[in-house]
Amino acid sequence: MLKRLFSALLIVELLWCALPTVRAEGTVKISAAAAVLMDAGTGRVLWERDSHTPRLIASTTKLMTALVALESGHGLEEMVTVAPEWAGAEGSSIYLRPGEEVTLETLLYGLLLRSGNDAALAIAGYCGGTVDSFVSQMNQKARELGMKDTGFANPNGLDAEGHRSSAYDMAVLARACLENETLAKIAATKSITLGVRTFTNHNKLLWRYEGCLGLKTGYTKEAGRTLVSAARRDGLTLICVTLNAPSDWADHTALLDWGFANYKAHSLSRTGERIGRLPVSGGLAPACPVETAAGLTAALAPGEKPERVWELSEAVLTAPVTQGTQVGEIIYYVNRKELARVPLVTGQDIPDCSAPKGGGWLWRSVFKN
Repeated sequence: MLKRLFSALLIVELLWCALPTVRAEGTVKISAAAAVLMDAGTGRVLWERDSHTPRLIASTTKLMTALVALESGHGLEEMVTVAPEWAGAEGSSIYLRPGEEVTLETLLYGLLLRSGNDAALAIAGYCGGTVDSFVSQMNQKARELGMKDTGFANPNGLDAEGHRSSAYDMAVLARACLENETLAKIAATKSITLGVRTFTNHNKLLWRYEGCLGLKTGYTKEAGRTLVSAARRDGLTLICVTLNAPSDWADHTALLDWGFANYKAHSLSRTGERIGRLPVSGGLAPACPVETAAGLTAALAPGEKPERVWELSEAVLTAPVTQGTQVGEIIYYVNRKELARVPLVTGQDIPDCSAPKGGGWLWRSVFKN
């Protein structure tokens, strides 16, 4: 954990707001047993209902299947030979045949657009070595993402003992999926033909809701209708999850409309923004610029103004210094709750030398909105 150094010098604009972080669920009427509306930029929950209760999630499971597959190191162009045990899966299918050769790309489109349960097994078996090994990787990824309400028992979402997640956890997963360019592209595709197969996306919001980015539908008799969606308007991206929702299309429309009506996008940082310098001991230059490692856009309601605290892990750098080394964080707060963190990194390489140590605290504490 980073040490808080010079916090008295680095705290800026300590302005508190009295607005609630999560609006009461009565402001939107929906059918879902559990739901969440999340700001994709920061992970801030804007609206929720029973969002941490583990529930059956049906085929929205396949978002994790796709994410783990895409992070496995296998290329989309790789040919997969369909094993007999992967074909003939229960439920929705892309009708794989034993011994058939198909690209991993085709399997992923069949997974996310057609919701093929056989595609899920083939992806898991190929990318994980075995389906069971792949499911273990899915659970490991869930832990890495902080999905505390989640356990996976299979890669396709068929009802099974221990196969559960929560509305909140599925929104966390959706954030990770949107950050994966390939997955986000597939999930937003309305229709595509690959080889002899044509896939049309089951997510009707892609046609019905302006700015929809897709993601994943799901249904089993026990789980009910489940849906993970995202939409972007005027620079603001919102994620919506509903579990056991008889009227899920209407629920998502209502929650997303409410979110875009009540929150606007505000840019809090830009990638590569230089905000100060740190002294360097034994370097060719006496100081190294410090800059933000990532941009940050947040959903804020009228009257909300974030506060920022700069935290440094080092007071003085020792040469050689490598560009991109993390030296601290900017922590943003809204309504006295942490909103997000942006890493602070060194802005250039500083070679070492025999010159006298550069001195002086050169941090610039002025931070403008």
